[in-house]
Amino acid sequence: MKCRRCGDRAVVEVRRHHAAFCEDCFVRHVREQVRRAIESFDMLGDEDRVLVAVSGGKDSLALWDVLLDLGYRASGMYLGLGIGEYSERSGEVARRFAEARGAELIHVDLRQTYGYDIPTAGRKGGRSTCAVCGLSKRYVFNRVALEHGFDVVATGHNLDDEAAALLGNTLRWQTEYIARQSPALPAREGMVKKIKPLHRLSELETAAYALIRDIDYVVEECPLVAGNTQLRYKEALNQLESASPGTKGQFFLGFLGEVADRFRPEDPVELSPCERCGQPTPGTYCAFCRARARILGERLAAPSDAEVSAALSEEVLPAEIYTS
Repeated sequence: MKCRRCGDRAVVEVRRHHAAFCEDCFVRHVREQVRRAIESFDMLGDEDRVLVAVSGGKDSLALWDVLLDLGYRASGMYLGLGIGEYSERSGEVARRFAEARGAELIHVDLRQTYGYDIPTAGRKGGRSTCAVCGLSKRYVFNRVALEHGFDVVATGHNLDDEAAALLGNTLRWQTEYIARQSPALPAREGMVKKIKPLHRLSELETAAYALIRDIDYVVEECPLVAGNTQLRYKEALNQLESASPGTKGQFFLGFLGEVADRFRPEDPVELSPCERCGQPTPGTYCAFCRARARILGERLAAPSDAEVSAALSEEVLPAEIYTS
């Protein structure tokens, strides 16, 4: 099997592109896909400061590596979730990568800063562990980006992640979530821009990139993610992809190109500062403060259980891919 670009011996086959690449050309392929994603959705400017949400997994570290090589001012942030040895190993991997690349890494410990960890949240939060984990990550990454003067938060969601999320939301016809599913969400008052530069690359491609680039990463999944419905959607799509290569790309990239705009709301929800933390929210207290109060047994001007459930039921993905 020969490389499509240069004719040398290929080491990576990308069936959905009907192509194979040698190591150098595959790295170039990955960078071109990221560059194309950035240009297509106007994700980054040359002077933007980027905060990469880093988990220690292949996707987030591959993304950080690519952004640095493309010349962007990209720092990383690792959020310690308190999941025993898994979190310790993940934080160490992120630290070593930052040292090797001479890049800035911001480390925030969830328990030290906010009084709880994810295993505790799963027992006391009244919702699934993944839901509380995702909510916590979205909140902390945005807050840290604002406090440190970053223009953009970049996450390592790949094509598999995005296609699985779209499938789940479509099966339930959760149009409000479909409307928010975009590779780039613009900044609003109190909320920095969010981007997903890996959305054109499959999970196998990011894994191959990490291997070729000799990036050490945490291979095992989060031990708390078992049973997450998103994994079942991934399995279903993997079966379709195996029988018909390109299915995931046709599904998600076709959605972006053909129908995504039909789901966009004409008027965004009006936001005001949370009365506890100041972050933007459509209600009196933001979803994070409500969930945190429940976990810690504190009292706010209590919302109903339905309000808390609605706040926590936003697009639930495996813990890894919120920061991968």
